[in-house]
Amino acid sequence: MIFDKTGWVNEDLFIAGFAFSPSYVIMAEKPAVFESGYNCMGRVYEDDIRSTLKGKTPEFLFLTHMHFDHCGSTAYLKKVFPGLKVAASQKAAEIIRRPNALKLIGSLSEGVIPSLVSMMQGGGDERLIMEPFEPFEIDMVLHDGQTIPLGNGLSVQVIAAPGHTRDMLSYYLPEKRILISTEAAGCLDWNGHVVTEFLTDYDSYLNSLRRLMSLDVEVLCQGHRFVFIGDDVGKFLGKSLEAAELFREEVEHVLVEEHNSIEKALIRIKKREYDMNPGPKQPERSYLLNLRTRIEHIAGRMKH
Repeated sequence: MIFDKTGWVNEDLFIAGFAFSPSYVIMAEKPAVFESGYNCMGRVYEDDIRSTLKGKTPEFLFLTHMHFDHCGSTAYLKKVFPGLKVAASQKAAEIIRRPNALKLIGSLSEGVIPSLVSMMQGGGDERLIMEPFEPFEIDMVLHDGQTIPLGNGLSVQVIAAPGHTRDMLSYYLPEKRILISTEAAGCLDWNGHVVTEFLTDYDSYLNSLRRLMSLDVEVLCQGHRFVFIGDDVGKFLGKSLEAAELFREEVEHVLVEEHNSIEKALIRIKKREYDMNPGPKQPERSYLLNLRTRIEHIAGRMKH
């Protein structure tokens, strides 16, 4: 089964916000939220979290990495949920203090607003927050293998999953067989294509993906659009691994044909991977930043 909307996945897991930029809520003695999505959607996440928890407040906000569409509303959620503890990796804690990173997160957060306003016309765009992105502090620095108890025998296991980014974490709830992998496992888009999400290191990305594949998972939450359940978990992970290898081969082939021109390779890959995707899809600016990084990494890898 593939879940492609917001709402209850099962009695333990709720998808807040929008399917293309979700925040995942885990029902527990100590409720936990995973990801804070876009800055401008903070109020949408808040409303969904409040209605889901019915009077309780979340104790933890677990962030996988410091990309604008995954950590955007963190400062807002910390304000409206006093006592909320933000948890992320040591590298994430370092990144969120860097002026250049904050500038990029702010710029991309502002840039996504017009498309969201257009998408929500007649359906609640007045709920969007127009104030600029605000920086925040990490309250809990996490490390690989750490276990965070949520009460009543439920826990969160921290899995370092570098490759998409250096600060990347995935989260596994073994008692419920739920894996919040986000981009560490790739991302299936609406036309059935798996976008391979390594930005910092292809080989680390494959190692992380294989590690996630070794877990006993019933529910897998990717970073955007879909949640996979049952047999579809294994099918997706296998497809994602194959897609990563095929993408590398494609980029290598295109670079050879284009005499190592990054610009020409970018145009060709974008035409297939992005332009032919009917959407919804990530903003073009952030897509191009990511695609250029992937191509440049493969180009550098070919030289060694």
